[in-house]
Amino acid sequence: MDREKFVARFGGVFEHSPWIAERAFDKGPLPEKLDAETVAGMLCEQFRAASEAERLTVLKAHPDLAGKLAVADQLTADSKAEQAGAGLDRLTEAEFARFTDLNTRYHARFGFPFIIAVKGLDRHEILHAFENRIHHSHAVEFETACHQVEKIATLRLNAMEF
Repeated sequence: MDREKFVARFGGVFEHSPWIAERAFDKGPLPEKLDAETVAGMLCEQFRAASEAERLTVLKAHPDLAGKLAVADQLTADSKAEQAGAGLDRLTEAEFARFTDLNTRYHARFGFPFIIAVKGLDRHEILHAFENRIHHSHAVEFETACHQVEKIATLRLNAMEF
């Protein structure tokens, strides 16, 4: 697989951050057989090796949960499916207000959106995690968000056909 095809296939695994796939390819050479675990390892290695500022751009590329992009139907296909799978597209008015408040407060506190791998979680579990994590220190939450980004990327790769 050449660089262009690799980046086209895996460049969106980390939300709006094709540079991670570019760096993974450029580290080369590619293994003879690519599978989800191998590609996840390659991409996560590049994400971890990135500067804190670069990782912050990845965090900032993620949408708010049940936020204005979701309401305007402007999420990436992956984000839309992930949020819908957790029921975030079917919030009550009170739940939506709570998510909006938490999104605003979280963003003001940390400078990036709340990120959690929603697969397998329901909206109540997500809300509970949101309410707990908003009290973390900046350093702890930055690392937690980075870990969640890697988990999301791995889940997306596991959903791909190889």
